[in-house]
Amino acid sequence: MDRRDTVERYYRHIDADEYEPLRALLAPEFVHDRSDMRLDGRAAFVAFMRDERPDTETSHELTTLYEADTAIAAEGTLRRVSGEPMFSFVDTFRFDGDVVRALTTYTHSG
Repeated sequence: MDRRDTVERYYRHIDADEYEPLRALLAPEFVHDRSDMRLDGRAAFVAFMRDERPDTETSHELTTLYEADTAIAAEGTLRRVSGEPMFSFVDTFRFDGDVVRALTTYTHSG
């Protein structure tokens, strides 16, 4: 599986509530940074996605993937189940081999 495929699977697994396949894409020491929180460790991230996300009835619509040697940035829109946009995002994925080591999320709601 290449890194682009890993990023696309990441969003598919989140949107489908498939947490074990999601876990397999992440390094054990995975870190997720965003403006309102930092999640340290794969277990903490998966638990948050499974149990604490404020809205799980959403889907990620990717518009562009930007690739570099050790990272990929994904640009898109998070949509409600109705199709209404919640916000735009850019996620930067940093890899350790074939697994995601770190993710930083940037959002814009305007």
